[in-house]
Amino acid sequence: MADDYLVRIGKLIRDARQHRGWTQSQLADALGTSQSAVNRIERGNQNISLEMIARIGEALDSEIVSLGYAGPMHLRVVGGRRLSGAIDVKTSKNACVALLCASLLNKGRTVLRRVARIEEVYRLLEVLGSIGVRTRWINDGVDLELIPPARLDMEAMDADAARRTRSIIMFLGPLLHRMETFRLPYAGGCDLGTRTIEPHMIALRRFGLDITATEGIYHAKVVPGISPDRPIVLTERGDTVTENALLAAARHDGVTVIRNASSNYMVQDLCFFLEALGVRVDGVGTTTLTVHGVPSIDVDVDYSPSEDPVEAMSLLAAAVVTESELTIRRVPIEFMEIELAVLEEMGLDHDRSAEYTADNGRTRLVDLTVRPSKLEAPIDKIHPMPFPGLNIDNVPFFAAITAVAQGQTLIHDWVYDNRAIYLTDLNRLGGRLQLLDPHRVLVEGPTRWRAAEMMCPPALRPAVVVLLAMMAAEGTSVLRNVYVINRGYEELAERLNSVGAQIETFRDI
Repeated sequence: MADDYLVRIGKLIRDARQHRGWTQSQLADALGTSQSAVNRIERGNQNISLEMIARIGEALDSEIVSLGYAGPMHLRVVGGRRLSGAIDVKTSKNACVALLCASLLNKGRTVLRRVARIEEVYRLLEVLGSIGVRTRWINDGVDLELIPPARLDMEAMDADAARRTRSIIMFLGPLLHRMETFRLPYAGGCDLGTRTIEPHMIALRRFGLDITATEGIYHAKVVPGISPDRPIVLTERGDTVTENALLAAARHDGVTVIRNASSNYMVQDLCFFLEALGVRVDGVGTTTLTVHGVPSIDVDVDYSPSEDPVEAMSLLAAAVVTESELTIRRVPIEFMEIELAVLEEMGLDHDRSAEYTADNGRTRLVDLTVRPSKLEAPIDKIHPMPFPGLNIDNVPFFAAITAVAQGQTLIHDWVYDNRAIYLTDLNRLGGRLQLLDPHRVLVEGPTRWRAAEMMCPPALRPAVVVLLAMMAAEGTSVLRNVYVINRGYEELAERLNSVGAQIETFRDI
């Protein structure tokens, strides 16, 4: 009986590994074991503990067994360690999810290079797979291939996966060209307060899309014969709003002008991808985009999204708060220049290499070396602005950075309702942050960080900020239920460990 159980578990593990596109060696590397051990496990020739099953399930993003829930993932952080060496920035999370949605425009084969292997991507792949898109990891699990069916099966959509990602909202633009009626579950993602989709609706109505919402579902109907007869002016210069308008315009047979468009990094990557599909986009990098749409797209396309400037900022902040010398390679400098200008005024000691080009052939990259610095609080408040201003998602990292600077800093996060509140979680670790209102926090530095055990904030960037502070705090901290971090970062703990951090992943089993 025991041997039969091991054989069945081994087969489940083998199937999950193959579904993810991993070799036995890759799974072994993720587990810190040997390829021969993985081979024995898959053949049912090795005793295996519940803890190991949970670790394998986490590595493969698959619940191997349903007998006894392994529980959420936690991080145990031994802080006070200096980082050293070099670390590469991964491809952009926000660009990758936009390109997955954009693949629905194409009848042909889409290959995306070095796709971020994060929970947000996995949820979208679950949704795409459920409606008939063939997805598989290729080239030793590095790249992603997507092949759409002749007809999408929207009735079979994995609603649970769809509700766990706000990115599902970007299905609207491509789908309005594929079917007359369809349904989408309400969008989810981070808990950042009320976020209306009305700006999306205003833009997409110009293409004939009519939306009603009932019982947690968006009911979409495409009214034929409606197309933009004048420029579309976005009421919000948002990234996903701009992307949805671009996706709708891409297969509109005519020229669409989009004004007050975001020119942020993920929007630019989407424009470059659309050009690879044969859609001409004028004005990339500006707030006016002119899209020369084509009614049908059937091409085999191979595209490499660029690196993630927000991850680059995360790694820079890790170096600053731990007082480390660290080289961050493949930084998309065009989308970090304001942040670096602010940090230079605060006294950051850093060097940057000569610029070179990302694999998409367009984005400018540098290697950035950060050194321990005596920082002073900035004279002006820290606040985000649409690109080319300070990136909205980089604002939380300044909470940790200014906490180690001398003086007071006002952080004004005017975009999100709740995110500034989550930054005050740093007070549990020794920070001195005063919440002035739901959008403004006053940070007093310098901080003597102290270890603590706490729950992970339910928003991605504040969660990572808490992790960075734990890395700086002497002693052992525990950050519980870190799913939200895995939504946006690929193997962040393991990669930080590679440059000197000591972070252990564990579950309560």
